[in-house]
Amino acid sequence: MPDFSTLEPEPAVAAEIFGDRIDVVRRYAADLAQYGEELGLIGPLELPRLWTRHIVNSGLVAPLLVDGRIGDVGSGAGLPGLVLAAARPAATLVLIEPMERRTDWLRAEADRMGLTNVEIVRARAEEVELDGWLDQVTARAVSALSKLIPLTAPLVKTGGQLILMKGAKVGAEVDAARKVIARNHLVDVEVLELGVGLVDDAEITRVFRATLA
Repeated sequence: MPDFSTLEPEPAVAAEIFGDRIDVVRRYAADLAQYGEELGLIGPLELPRLWTRHIVNSGLVAPLLVDGRIGDVGSGAGLPGLVLAAARPAATLVLIEPMERRTDWLRAEADRMGLTNVEIVRARAEEVELDGWLDQVTARAVSALSKLIPLTAPLVKTGGQLILMKGAKVGAEVDAARKVIARNHLVDVEVLELGVGLVDDAEITRVFRATLA
């Protein structure tokens, strides 16, 4: 049984980020807190930062999404995929995850959240077969850009975008991936810092964004 006494209270900024979708996100937060460690979705030390480190961090990406088909590679616990599906009901989130117990969780949790804009695909990114190209692809904490770009770029249509959540060393990753970026025909490459002025500096969400030429 999780120690709910350590669960981080919902920060005031969450309601600002999620607006009228906050109740759906609250359901996700409660379920992840209850089942996440037991199912191996989050570690035992994550409850004290569940909102700021994971849910708010993911939700800050929502304004970057189009109202199309968005892939989330390595969706795991649903971060950011389920959070983004909750925040952007006009978009369809395609959650790509190879582990059966995680896809079982994603399917059950999408139902509990009342989400009708989620597709779940059990597959590795390099092996996935989708019905058509995606408008955008995101991923969180999967691997370095030099490895992640070749996995995600082939899933996106021409003119589509990669929106990859990265850590504080994203600049160095971009430099190391210059040849990979060129080889995969990515243009308009930029690093965005989301949440500046809304969250603590340590909790700013950094995103690598690029367009497939």
